[in-house]
Amino acid sequence: MCLSRIALNRRCCTIILGKYILAGLKRYTGGFILAPHGNTVSISDLVRVQACPVRYYYEREDPVVESDRYAVCKQLSYHLGSPLDTEMIWAEILVVRPTVDPSMQAFLDLCISACNKNPWQPSIETDVRVISEKQGIAGMIDRILPDGSFSIVRAAGAMPFGTYAADRLRIAAIALCLEEMRQEEVTGGHVEYIPDGVSRYHTVQPRDRRQLIATLHRIRAIHAGELPQHPLNAPCNRCKYREKCESSAGHRLSEIL
Repeated sequence: MCLSRIALNRRCCTIILGKYILAGLKRYTGGFILAPHGNTVSISDLVRVQACPVRYYYEREDPVVESDRYAVCKQLSYHLGSPLDTEMIWAEILVVRPTVDPSMQAFLDLCISACNKNPWQPSIETDVRVISEKQGIAGMIDRILPDGSFSIVRAAGAMPFGTYAADRLRIAAIALCLEEMRQEEVTGGHVEYIPDGVSRYHTVQPRDRRQLIATLHRIRAIHAGELPQHPLNAPCNRCKYREKCESSAGHRLSEIL
């Protein structure tokens, strides 16, 4: 049985899980810094920039609203590894999100049915914040598992094979944070696609790290006031910023105003 203890102080938060230690350590000088930074960048914002930096530029001050689907999947995830009680989980969802669409109860039933088809590791810890002081990024691990690995919870259906680009970026960023905190190699993490009851382990690849570096440079340029160009595969079809994007890409905000 793993002994779990949380110690908080002014400098760091340490979570001791048997031999698995997640610790906010002092800045160390080994390695290299991807780019200079001021404020910490959230991993969620990195994912948004990867999807479309222009849309992120225009919406960066807007609050991110959690969807009903995610609220259902997230609450279910707390019970993985134990019997999934529909009534109990739905009651918890109503407490967390009183305005949830009642039709989401049927979605919960589908998710539970899918998850019951496969075995799941229980959570040792949930909602664990990770941070890289060296790179200036921070995010949240949804679940720490008994074998010391971690998982993120997704409300999307799984691909036939592999994981989505956004999820690969999340895993790479979390792994980077954990490597600094643990001072040991972190090879990857699990992505749990709750609607399909599927968990997939993604091993971080060099291309994931390269994408992370590029996205960090891009988001810091945006924070410096640069209006970015949209990527070739940007989801432009129904984007409300399409005209602005096409007319002003590659300029600074001061040049547009």
